[in-house]
Amino acid sequence: MTSSSTAQGPAVAGASPQLLQWIAEQRRIGVLDATMLTAMTAAGWNEAVARAALQMPAERASPTVGLPEPDLAGEPGVIDVGDREVRVLMSMKSPRVVLFGQVFSDAECAALIDAARPRLSRSLTVETASGGEEINADRTSDGMFFQRGELPLVQQLEERIARLLNWPIENGEGLQVLRYGPGAEYKPHHDYFAPEEPGTATILRRGGQRVGTLIIYLNEPAQGGATIFPESALQVVPQRGHAVFFSYDQPDPGTRTLHGGAPVIKGEKWIATKWLREGRFD
Repeated sequence: MTSSSTAQGPAVAGASPQLLQWIAEQRRIGVLDATMLTAMTAAGWNEAVARAALQMPAERASPTVGLPEPDLAGEPGVIDVGDREVRVLMSMKSPRVVLFGQVFSDAECAALIDAARPRLSRSLTVETASGGEEINADRTSDGMFFQRGELPLVQQLEERIARLLNWPIENGEGLQVLRYGPGAEYKPHHDYFAPEEPGTATILRRGGQRVGTLIIYLNEPAQGGATIFPESALQVVPQRGHAVFFSYDQPDPGTRTLHGGAPVIKGEKWIATKWLREGRFD
């Protein structure tokens, strides 16, 4: 936590988005406001700013500013996310794509697969005409969703993702685990919800638009299964523990975030997907 500059105007104006996100995270794990106030003033925050931030309504305590984005200032090779060092392997500006190494450990990947395996069923896609879900012939995987914080492991991984991408945990959908067997694929698609579809308004009531995607590879198929970005001729080969992140500032093909999962040729592919919303997702 870093200190704030002197507030100008209302006291809360000096409270940065990072401070408000930190407050939300501490409350979620049960830290009392009095304890946070002591910590903030000890770290150099103006007491009036700190008190005003703590008095903000809960729904304003984790504002969305811009897009999820890793801190790549200074072109680091490694990002310290608190409980782990994540390698930066590749970064593109247009489309905004970043490839990370060692986001999850081998043991974490195996544990997540073991926890997900008994709950797998045929993957569904969002049915934007109604706002519901449907089986789609373009997506031939099995999958399941964890509720946010459902297991200690899931909570730990979600907190790490939030720190890596500088995005509040509550602005993310539950972690989804998917298994692709031989021949299974997900044909190229966009992750945002198309504004022109009649069901989109219903979907957006829960957290607003998707603005970013993180795909974490939990194993390595013997052959095939790459994540492809056809408009950029980019192909990401699955490597256990690595992850590919991409963001999209508007629900429009101009973001060039069309992507897909190429067919698995040999073996099977396991991934975890985290979709990030522009607002709180409940």
